[in-house]
Amino acid sequence: MSNERLVDTISETFVEEYAALDPITATYVGITGHDDRLTDLSPDGFAARESLARSALTAATAATPSDEREAVARDAFLERMGLEVDRVDAGLNRADFSVISSGLHEIRQVFDLMPTEGEEAWAAIDARLAAVPGSVQDYRVTLAEEAARGNVAAARQYAEVADQVRNWTGQAGEGGDFFAGLVARSGVDGTLRSQLDRHAADASRAFADFGLFLEDEMDPRGRDREAVGRDHYALASRYFLGAEVDLEQTYLWGWEELKRLADDMEATADRIKPGAGVAEAVAFLDADPARTVHGREAFRAWMQELADRTIDELAGVHFDIPEPIRRIECRLAPTNDGGIYYTGPSEDFSRPGRMWWSVPDGIDDFFPWREVTTVFHEGVPGHHLQVAQTAYRKDLLNRWQRLMCWVSGHGEGWALYAERLMDDLGHLADPADRLGMLDGQSFRAARVIVDIGMHLELRIPADNPFGFHPGETWTPALGREFMGQHCQMDPAFIDFEVKRYLGWPGQAPSYKVGERIWLEARDEARARQGAAFDLKAFHRAALDLGSLGLDPLRAALGRI
Repeated sequence: MSNERLVDTISETFVEEYAALDPITATYVGITGHDDRLTDLSPDGFAARESLARSALTAATAATPSDEREAVARDAFLERMGLEVDRVDAGLNRADFSVISSGLHEIRQVFDLMPTEGEEAWAAIDARLAAVPGSVQDYRVTLAEEAARGNVAAARQYAEVADQVRNWTGQAGEGGDFFAGLVARSGVDGTLRSQLDRHAADASRAFADFGLFLEDEMDPRGRDREAVGRDHYALASRYFLGAEVDLEQTYLWGWEELKRLADDMEATADRIKPGAGVAEAVAFLDADPARTVHGREAFRAWMQELADRTIDELAGVHFDIPEPIRRIECRLAPTNDGGIYYTGPSEDFSRPGRMWWSVPDGIDDFFPWREVTTVFHEGVPGHHLQVAQTAYRKDLLNRWQRLMCWVSGHGEGWALYAERLMDDLGHLADPADRLGMLDGQSFRAARVIVDIGMHLELRIPADNPFGFHPGETWTPALGREFMGQHCQMDPAFIDFEVKRYLGWPGQAPSYKVGERIWLEARDEARARQGAAFDLKAFHRAALDLGSLGLDPLRAALGRI
């Protein structure tokens, strides 16, 4: 990049400096050269990263964009860095801790993304394993210091992560010791294997000790009240959406959207089995042996086949999909926590984008009609197309935009928009697959209601269309009951989801709220362009902007 493009220069310098300070993030986004180190999770390590964010924000604020493309890049950078600084000032950055997001999760998950071919790769893994005890101890100091300042998560989050640790270290559950299992797959021997075994055992002990620290020291200091309150929630919502929304209006819209979807599900159930309601249609589908896949590996293979076929069918027809993006891997996660997620490709695409499925203990039968839409969400045209195409567009996007900018409302909103788009394009012609899509949409609409309702402790509308506890105040127990009534998921998945909402406020609504804004932006573009509107061109132009907050997205699309 030329020095004349000051915004791009500031952004790309930030990438280099941040990768050095946060090797875990470097591995996650695919920046090479840092795979033998772990991120410094001590108070000093956090302070260094926070200082970098402040200085980059100051520099970008003073920079003048050279053209429209750089103006979009500047808007995105200022919006993200500004919110990072706001979270630091609110005491949220270092104390953030939940069943899905913490420094401990980052340490464990980074090993899933590391290269495993050859002794050099395993030497890097060994170096990282050796660093785990020190990194975990540093993180312990940070959490204790934050707790002394009154910056803590809800007590239940600490207790639940302690349970996860027991599963990761083989003390409970079916997954076994994660670190020992990692090394067992190495295929190396000699001195390196001996080191790997020793360092894996040390890492596992460090995690087990950390689990005891969570139970003995953090749980008693955690909040009894799981709701975070309006101020915390409003900031979290802005962070995940990249937009400021009226929370009460969004809460009421969630009820309307859920009722629309419930009506559509009833009509679709009738197509599956005439006269049947949703519950009966679901039971009918689940009892059909032809609609059941037995075994986790067989289910992974089903996901891979559908993901590959979808790419072949959409490429060049509805989307421009460059060759490197036409490769995606579907994998079973090495833990049994529950959840489905996507990880992007490395910068050079040597590591492909991956769809991960973390299957809870005891689940070995799968029902593809429920998950066709999930493959579209995580693969193409969802996250994989969006994230991988962003990484590919070196000609349009600076390195920070390609690798490090992620806004949940933009990304998850696009993926949910992509699910509905696939219905419009005829890829959910089977009413069973369409019922699965509607169930997923209903699940996301229900959590708009539950997430906002629980954390703001709102009243349930007396005239709500489902007759659900009218006039009562939301509690976690009511949230779990409501979610169970409005999605056809295994109870173990629902249990995890509600714990996630309580520990990660503002993230769950970003899917449906993001989809809403994507749909509005498309409709606005269609209205502006009239007969000249082309859907494929709109998608290409929108994705070429990279990830950015939903307010900057709407502004940028308004100029297209």
